[in-house]
Order: sequence, then C-alpha cells, then structure tokens
Amino acid sequence: MPDGVTGRVIACIASTQHLPAGRITPDSTFAELGIDSLDGINILFALENEFDISIPDQEAATVRTVRDLVDGVEKLLAASPKAGARPAGQQGASSSDNC
Repeated sequence: MPDGVTGRVIACIASTQHLPAGRITPDSTFAELGIDSLDGINILFALENEFDISIPDQEAATVRTVRDLVDGVEKLLAASPKAGARPAGQQGASSSDNC
C-alpha cells in the first residue's frame, strides 16, 4: 500500500467501507468500489477525523476518485500546518486505528 497521505486515505476508505486495502488504488473511482453518496459522506467524516481537517461541502461535491480525495486532503493539509499530525502517543499507530 502507498505511504503517506495516499496510504492513510486508502486505509480510511478500506476501514469505513470494509474493503481490502489492496483493492483500492489512487485511480479507483467510487463507482468501481461500489461507494454511493452516503458512503462518501462517511468517508469524508473519517478523513476529517484522521487528518484533523474540515472538508468544505463544495470540495466534497467534486470528488469522484481516490486521487481526488488525496489531492483535496493534501491541499487542505498544506493550508493548515497543524492539520494531519497525529496526537502525541499515536506516532506509528496504524491509520485504521483512527478511521
């Protein structure tokens, strides 16, 4: 599985949708993964918690692929230096622990 933001996004999707992480790639579409709009909302909430960010509704409405999610999260992380850091004591913890 990819490292960094991409790996954490994939882990959140896998955890919230009960999918094998190996089935999810950055180029996977939500349609290919069987993710509907309600599932998408659950994923967004998980990502907001995982990265300590707030995803604007207008940004969320344009997301159709895993890569769209990764790009959006990276953009929000770049705009907020404190976002994305794990709380003390969680360094090295599995991403799926938080999603």
